[in-house]
Amino acid sequence: MELDIDVQLSQRITQLLDGLCEGLYEREESIRLALLSAVAGESIFLLGPPGVGKSLVARRLKHAFKDGVSFEYLMSKFSTPDEVFGPVSIKKLKDEDKYERLTEGYLPQANVVFLDEIWKAGPAIQNALLTILNEKIYRNGQQDMQVNLRGIITASNELPPANQNLAPIWDRFLIRLELDNIRQYQNFLSMIVETKDVYKDTISSAIKLGEKELASWDEQIDQIEVPPEVLNTIQVIKLKTEELYRKEIVNSPLIINDRRWKKIIRLLRSSAFLNGRSKVDLMDCFLMQHCLWGRPEDKARINEIIQDTIRQHGYTLAINLQLIRSEIDDLQQDVNEEIRVKHTQVENELQAINETYFALEKTDQQFEGALVNIQQFRQLETEDFKVTNLYDEGYQLVNRLKAKKAKDQYALIVRYNDVDHVYPLRTQKTEQVAYIYKKPHRIVAEFWDGRHKDLLQYIEKQFQKIETELPAAWQHLQRNLFVNPDYATIVQANLAEVKSELEQLKLRLEKIHFSYSSL
Repeated sequence: MELDIDVQLSQRITQLLDGLCEGLYEREESIRLALLSAVAGESIFLLGPPGVGKSLVARRLKHAFKDGVSFEYLMSKFSTPDEVFGPVSIKKLKDEDKYERLTEGYLPQANVVFLDEIWKAGPAIQNALLTILNEKIYRNGQQDMQVNLRGIITASNELPPANQNLAPIWDRFLIRLELDNIRQYQNFLSMIVETKDVYKDTISSAIKLGEKELASWDEQIDQIEVPPEVLNTIQVIKLKTEELYRKEIVNSPLIINDRRWKKIIRLLRSSAFLNGRSKVDLMDCFLMQHCLWGRPEDKARINEIIQDTIRQHGYTLAINLQLIRSEIDDLQQDVNEEIRVKHTQVENELQAINETYFALEKTDQQFEGALVNIQQFRQLETEDFKVTNLYDEGYQLVNRLKAKKAKDQYALIVRYNDVDHVYPLRTQKTEQVAYIYKKPHRIVAEFWDGRHKDLLQYIEKQFQKIETELPAAWQHLQRNLFVNPDYATIVQANLAEVKSELEQLKLRLEKIHFSYSSL
């Protein structure tokens, strides 16, 4: 089964991203995620110190759209709604007694917006932004104005202060990305000597995104399939992250509510669509690392949860290995209860007083020494005498006499003064369990044959799925436009573990079948 791949779309988005990233250094991830969030209709928050290119991301993103209109504003505690949403129309107010803003050239008329130092915005600006982010609607006077906002990028050099009521707007930023100064030395040197205008639009109009096209994509993105392995993986990640924030991360500014998870699904679908796929895959799930952290110090733990979940549970949950194990366990138990008859008998065995010594059951006091070394005793034979060490109860060597094993394996023959003395070794009674096997009734065996056949067919079906449906997807693991290709090894490792587990379960099934059919 071939994976449905839109090669032309994937190639076009690749060209678009290459153009947007041209001339930039170590900012490719922020550009790619910004474009992804814009197509998904979501927002992105950039955390970092001044001068690391946060505003550059927004200005470059504008070039991805035909007739792209951008709005950029640096917030301060003195910012007013007039400066963000436009001034009040004096003419409307005077002639028609209507309070409306002139929005042309301001945020409501833009499709790419960059708001720097977002936490310094006042309540009036934040409240209007919430409506825009939630519903893409700006309330202008008495009319609701549909906002054609594609990408909103916000930035700050700090997280929202905990003592202010900023949680609602913080929650609306689906993607959170931390930016820092350029780290690689060669990239730094290339950046400081570069003379090209990084703000110049060099993107071919043929690959830019148009409004009608984006509207059509919105409908197609909603049709992208989210397969069981992805849904199951998300559910496990949800449980683990909620437990992490509940038990270990105190006073976290992030509440992972249902709305955020729904937005995450939209983001994953958008990633699959822009990669030209008709299904979300496990590689897309790594995008969640940008959506689930509340503080930078939480990111490593969140990423660890995502990686471990995909490595341990990805296709394991989709194939439902636990159900197969349980069914095979039940069959094994039924077979054992029917064909095995338990037989228990009591036997003597040597009782060591510790890891080193056996004790002689001495009934006379002709010589000293009541303990014999276990290892030395096991080296003795029943034919020839050998010099053997004897120890007292304090484990001190007190005698060296010739000795050999008695034909009774639980006794020692000691030669003393040319006379052979037989001394039993201390023993204990133990229960020995043995099983007697009987042939099952024909009807019972036929019933087991049916269960065996059904389970074997299910396993073979899972093998077929792995061998025929998934190889096409593996070809695209390292080509995800928005995810580090190194993560592909984690997905591949999970699949290898699933195949190995299926092989073991198949072998176990065959052993169960042989156990009753060979009687």
